[in-house]
Amino acid sequence: MTDIDAAAAAPKPTPDAEDFETVRSSPQFQELRTRLRRFVFPMTAIFLVWYLGYVLLGAYAHDFMATKAFGDINIGLLLGLAQFVSTFVITGLYVRFAGRQLDPRAAVIRERLEGTPA
Repeated sequence: MTDIDAAAAAPKPTPDAEDFETVRSSPQFQELRTRLRRFVFPMTAIFLVWYLGYVLLGAYAHDFMATKAFGDINIGLLLGLAQFVSTFVITGLYVRFAGRQLDPRAAVIRERLEGTPA
């Protein structure tokens, strides 16, 4: 066994609290957090306003929600189904955003912290 093989086979040291604090204060980690917050907070606010609007319409606008759209399908049912659709759309947007913006940056930080490619 060569020195290179022995070094590769040796277990990597576990990062300690000081290592985590160094990473947490690094500009790369701060950028990762900023990008996450710029997506998550507005998307959460938009969804909560949309959901609250739906609940308020259901509670106070009975006639509007009972308006027939076609056949036995009313506006309330369509808006309720739209809640599910919007949830899946937001989830898809987040997955795409994370795959393009967050995961590559997190992999670089993880590699630097753990010393092994992610």
